[in-house]
Amino acid sequence: MKVLTFGASNSKNSINKQLAFYAAQQINNADVSLIDINDFEMPIYSEEREKESGIPKLAHDFYNAIGAADSIVVSFAEYNGSYTSAYKNLFDWTSRIDMKVFQNKPVLMLSTSPGPSGAQSVLAAAQASAPYFAARVIGAISLPSFYENFDAEKGIVTNEIFNQHLLSCIDKLSIR
Repeated sequence: MKVLTFGASNSKNSINKQLAFYAAQQINNADVSLIDINDFEMPIYSEEREKESGIPKLAHDFYNAIGAADSIVVSFAEYNGSYTSAYKNLFDWTSRIDMKVFQNKPVLMLSTSPGPSGAQSVLAAAQASAPYFAARVIGAISLPSFYENFDAEKGIVTNEIFNQHLLSCIDKLSIR
């Protein structure tokens, strides 16, 4: 099983990228591909740019990476209660190729933040919009207080409730 994973943040030390990678590694017999959305940086989307230059190759590359995967693990960072501008821009460009960005793939949605909310607002927004973008959400889990619940040296989540919920979601992929 090919699993595409990424953090929806352009932070070089993204805690959401760390969480997504950890979660993807819990899937047995998975070929995990971790991508960095910084590698897909494009001009800010506008209709005028699209008319003048077309859809950038990087948007096609991102769409094709999703298409080549059997499932997706994404962890959303929350800026001011919503998506990061880097992810939103990548998503906006990619949706111009096909509104079904997630291409009916099973998607595990995660979120985390340094604080106790665990970026639950953006996770809720992502879940609510998922059907419009052909994401088959197999689970959505928020990890609060990342630095208190993640052992950076070992690269593991230490919160057992989160881990139990994660394994329950992974079981829905029928590959564990």
